[in-house]
Amino acid sequence: MTAIEPEEQEDKPLDPAMENVRRKMVRLQLVSAGVMLMMLMAVLGAIVYKLTRTDGRAEAAQPALSVPGDAPVSAIAALPAGFSVSNVALSGSQLVFYGSLPGAEPRAIVFDIRAGRIVADVTVRTN
Repeated sequence: MTAIEPEEQEDKPLDPAMENVRRKMVRLQLVSAGVMLMMLMAVLGAIVYKLTRTDGRAEAAQPALSVPGDAPVSAIAALPAGFSVSNVALSGSQLVFYGSLPGAEPRAIVFDIRAGRIVADVTVRTN
């Protein structure tokens, strides 16, 4: 192995060009560290935001119609005269009545309990 002489271990002053390069490198390193720290804070902020906010999916999981404790909800679905119901389905606060009028094509009538009215009348055709 080569022996390093003690005078080579001492820090010698750099020439002005190398000192300028060293200063630029230190400045670049500090700027880089600052940018990385800012990005880390942005990611942590996004994580905290996602964990603390309430989203619409939690509200969608709750029942769409709240029934009062003291009395039931009362509503009247005025179906067309002569409409014969073959099936009923419930989705949230909407009831769907499947059926038909005499001599007509099958229909699906959507009644919204919350609004208290028929919101859709769909004729069902088969091809």
